[in-house]
Order: sequence, then C-alpha cells, then structure tokens
Amino acid sequence: MPIPATQIAGLANGINGSRKVKPNNLKKLFTKAFRSTAVKSIFKSKAKRKPPAEIVRRVRFLLEAVDSLDDNIDPSHFDKMEELDSLLHELKAMLYGSNECEPAVDACAQLTQEFFRENTFRLIIICLPKLNLEARKDVTRIVANLQRQPVNSRLIASDYLEANSDLMDHLVCGYDDPGLALHYGTMLRECIRHQVVARYVLNSKHMKKFFDYMQIPEFDVAADATATFKELMTRHKSTVAEFLSENYDWFFVEFNAKLLESANYITRRQAIKLLGDILLDRSNSAVMTRYVSSKDNLRILMNLLREASKNIQLDAFHVFKLFVANRNKPTDIVNIIVANRSKLLRFFASFRIDKEDEQFEADKAQVVKEIAELEAKGPLFSGELHKFPGTPTASGELYKLPTTPLSRQLT
Repeated sequence: MPIPATQIAGLANGINGSRKVKPNNLKKLFTKAFRSTAVKSIFKSKAKRKPPAEIVRRVRFLLEAVDSLDDNIDPSHFDKMEELDSLLHELKAMLYGSNECEPAVDACAQLTQEFFRENTFRLIIICLPKLNLEARKDVTRIVANLQRQPVNSRLIASDYLEANSDLMDHLVCGYDDPGLALHYGTMLRECIRHQVVARYVLNSKHMKKFFDYMQIPEFDVAADATATFKELMTRHKSTVAEFLSENYDWFFVEFNAKLLESANYITRRQAIKLLGDILLDRSNSAVMTRYVSSKDNLRILMNLLREASKNIQLDAFHVFKLFVANRNKPTDIVNIIVANRSKLLRFFASFRIDKEDEQFEADKAQVVKEIAELEAKGPLFSGELHKFPGTPTASGELYKLPTTPLSRQLT
C-alpha cells in the first residue's frame, strides 16, 4: 500500500505548505514518517510469520536458558528476556486471536502439539517466578487456553498432566507466594478441568493446605484459594463423592473448625454456601446422610442460624432443614431439637428473607411442622442453641421436604 502523494507533499512542504524545506529537514521529515506506527504496520503485515511450532521451540530454548540462571542473578539482565517476552505475547495472540481475526484452528493445534511434545509446559510453569509481570500474565493465559485446545479431537493436555502430575504440586504450593498465587491459582483451576488432575489434587498431601490458604490475610489470595477449593469440590461429581466417602472424618473436622467456625465473616459465609452445594448434590447423598446424623454438626448449624447476617442464616437454613428431614434421626439429634423446640419455633416465626419466595416459605412451614410434631426419645436434657454434648453418627433416610433442590436429591 503506497503512501499517498498528498501526505508526501505535505511532509515536503512543511506545516504551512508554503515555505521551502531544507534538504536536511526534508530528510528528517521522511524518516519520521517512515518510523510512524501506520507506516510500520504496512510493512509488518507483509512480513512472513514464523510457524507456531518454530516459535514454541524458540521459547523452549529461551526458557531453558532462563531456568539455568543462578538464583542470585537478576533475570531482567538476561539479554534474551525481551525476545522471550515478545514471543510469549505472540503465542498468546495466536491462541486468543484479536479484534480483527479469530484464532486459526490449525495454528493452535500445531502450537499445542509442540508445547506438550517435550518439556515446554513444565519449563513455562517452573520459570514463572523469573519472568516480569506482563510475561506472567501472558503465560497464565497461555496455560489456561492450552487446557481447552483439542488436537485430533483429543485434549492432549489431560494426557500430559496425568503423566506429569507433580506439576500440580508446584501449582498448589504457589499459594505460599502472594506475588505468584493469583497466576498459579488461575492455572490450577484450568488444569483441574481434567478429571484425572482433580482426582490427583484431591488425594494429594496438599489438599489439607487449602483450609489454611483460604484464611491467608491477603484477601485476593484467600479468595482465589477459595475459588479453587470450590472448583475441586463441585466440578467432577463422582470423583468428589469418592473422595468424601474415603476422607469424611478429617475433611469435615477441618471444614467445620477452620471454615464454618472461622472468626472471619466472609469465610463463614462462603463455607456454609459451599456446604449446601455439596450436601444437596445427588452424588453426595451418602455423605449428606452421614453429616446430618452428627450432633456436633447440628450444633454448628444451629449457631449459624443465630448469625446477624441474613445471608448466612438463609444458607444455614438450607442445611439445617436436612437434619429435620432425616427420617431416622439418631436419638441425640431428636433430643437436641426437642430441647430447643421453643427457641427454634420462635426463631422461625420471625425468620424472613428480603424478597418474596414461595418455595422458601413452603420449606420453612414444613420444617416448623416437623419440629412441632417431634417427640423426644428417652430422657430429655436442657440444651441451649449453642451447648450440646459430644457425638456419635448414624445413617438415616430423609423425608421429602417440598424444596426443589431437596426433591431432586431424594427422587
């Protein structure tokens, strides 16, 4: 695309177009024009772009050089760092496209295949701490996108991560570094889209760390860890049900003590919402029955009903109603509810939510009816909402309360 003659004439004639320009000044004007972004883009568009596989190989070579740097050397002094930054940005553009064009399917497939052919994926995760902020952002988006890129109708990222599961240990431990936590957390959530990866993380020694990560003082890091934890506990239902069945005792000890009884309001609110999501899922029916047969769990839920927050009260109600609906309640569960009957009925008489909800009102009416008709088993003791003795478990069957989620659970 030639430069318009009028533009050249205007440059030659100066701003006024009337006075002559000296040769030296004319040379400067032409140089300035050819260095402009518009003119550069004309020539750049005609430049041949390197094949995706070749770019990935070059990135791998540069990452190997970065990885070999001593820890006491500032990576920003690496003479090829600027080239690496540029290539990472180019890879991201290939995978995501731009406002002008969609990503090319063939190019994305070639890029993905080369990425997982050797150790590029491993290197890009290991070298993240040595990259600058913009490069880290590009790497995070690249890793996220690669999890969804099919090659010959297969998600080869899943196969690669199954064979290199130790990389998940690296990503989980990224929460220990506040400067890297959000990048590694985003990558981790994308990786656990693959069921095989989620199963590995759930059964790893790092799983218990999430209960501490979710209470990190840095709010954004704690929120990110909570998002990852929720993804782990809700995405792959059969895997989660298997995990909870095999790890019920320690998991709910940690969940109750560190999340539901946390001093932090946001932690409690997120935890009770997640607990409802877990227990009301059809896949976790056996876990739900076991949970609602524990009077320690009942004590915690009754205390959450006393919270000042309406949001926590409402989410606690959706779990509490499962205790009431248990057809085969253990004796201690029955006696605790009966001993606190008058307090519970007074509470539900004034328990309202901000918007009109017929389903909520129907649920509440059924819970009130069940509590009012409940008969004690054996001698009663005096109990307050916050004071109960300690706890056996028993299995039970649930009444069908008229809530949509619970009805689906029991059908």
